[in-house]
Amino acid sequence: MLGRSAAGRPILLTRVGDRDAPRRVLVVGAVHGNEPAGRAVVRALRRGPAPRDARLWLIHDLNPDGGAAGTRQNAHGVDLNRNFPDRWRARGRPFSAHYGGPRPLSEPESRLAARLIRRLRPDVTIWYHQALALVDDSGAADRRVTAAYARVAGLPAKPVGLGFLPGIATRWQNRIQPAGSAFVVELPSGALAPAAVRRHARAVRAVAADPATLPAP
Repeated sequence: MLGRSAAGRPILLTRVGDRDAPRRVLVVGAVHGNEPAGRAVVRALRRGPAPRDARLWLIHDLNPDGGAAGTRQNAHGVDLNRNFPDRWRARGRPFSAHYGGPRPLSEPESRLAARLIRRLRPDVTIWYHQALALVDDSGAADRRVTAAYARVAGLPAKPVGLGFLPGIATRWQNRIQPAGSAFVVELPSGALAPAAVRRHARAVRAVAADPATLPAP
């Protein structure tokens, strides 16, 4: 277990693969409670097989309170993907669409994720969202990684196109660890079909490979 949410629910962390594997890959199944489809991909990854030469660190759901309530925000009404330190802004109020909290990392969920990222320093991090059906290639250090994911998953790789967003996790992560590649996968709306879950699990295993083995985008 990684820790507990604002309302005390467990936030589950699973490790899959060889402890001594040279590459570390972090996957976050959900950060918004009303965008839960990525949790099915995490469940599939937990069942294996483990990728070669990489160890997976799997957060099933960073926002179990929002998942239980069906809300984008956590139990404090904070959008966790606006609560990270990079260019955080005070805006909105609790339970408004993009309320970033009273200060950066005010929420136990975002603090848990930030501590894990600083300790683990993953080579690749995938954050699942919904529902734009694309792989956001605007921030990852190595676009071979996002291109490989998109190719295997059957999604386009392109910028998410929502303009500047304050306090988001991937931009903070890519700033503090410029050699890593943290990016967003926007899944389609609704639950993923079993075949789609398998494709996305294969895509995670594909990008767990050394980028030197991936074709150029």
